[in-house]
Amino acid sequence: MIVLGVDPGSIRTGWGVIERNGPRLTFVAAGTIETDRDDDFADRLCEIHAALQAVIAQHAPGAMAVEDVFHARFARSALKLGQARGVALLAGAQARLSIAAYAPALIKRSVAGRGQADKQQVARIVGAILGLRVLPNVDATDALAIAITHAQALMSQRLAVAKPPVRAGRPPVVRSR
Repeated sequence: MIVLGVDPGSIRTGWGVIERNGPRLTFVAAGTIETDRDDDFADRLCEIHAALQAVIAQHAPGAMAVEDVFHARFARSALKLGQARGVALLAGAQARLSIAAYAPALIKRSVAGRGQADKQQVARIVGAILGLRVLPNVDATDALAIAITHAQALMSQRLAVAKPPVRAGRPPVVRSR
């Protein structure tokens, strides 16, 4: 399955595409959609939306994962981030992708092993997981981390479904003569 990860932002939106074949994850592509902070905000949202539609059309993912909303220090920044996230979700919904959202701490914990990992640590581990010799910028590696988190979640769900049910109760008593 091909998974698109999106790290939304109103100035820089990172995106990353990976492919999951069984337990193996392979890097497909990654990049950053950069908008000009001096442009009209509505135009910047349109630019993010159109660029994500192009990424979806080019790579044909089967699923999309985005970073969930977090509490920002400044309400205005949080609103702008939420609006950028909204156009990302819209692009995925228009393409009929299954969409999941993950909290930033869960993404870091899933990839780096701890929820307080810094961006450079996450980037290095993403590079190691995907076998990248040259790392994309931090917005793109964050998006790849989101895609990896979703691919791992899908794999965990698949394993949970594939395991036979555990019978409750005590094991049978075996008596010998």
